[in-house]
Amino acid sequence: MSVVSIPIVNKNYPMGCEDGQEGRLIELGKMVDARAREILDKIGPLPENALLATLCIVLADEIHNRPAPTVTDADLREILARIREIKNKLG
Repeated sequence: MSVVSIPIVNKNYPMGCEDGQEGRLIELGKMVDARAREILDKIGPLPENALLATLCIVLADEIHNRPAPTVTDADLREILARIREIKNKLG
């Protein structure tokens, strides 16, 4: 397990991750930092706990309002073909 320091609005937060996932965690941290800075630009300074709570609510709202992925008949046929291939390999 690795620990990566993630800066969010000039404060570092140590976060644990699986070995090899450090780069991904750093990229996600950059996204969170950018979104936190956007919030601060819009509403002004906030105490740390209020900023983090606001950030969580904004990100949760964005996830909630994201359109659901669509699965086409072609996707389902491809999945079925892969399942059949695996079944045939297993005997």
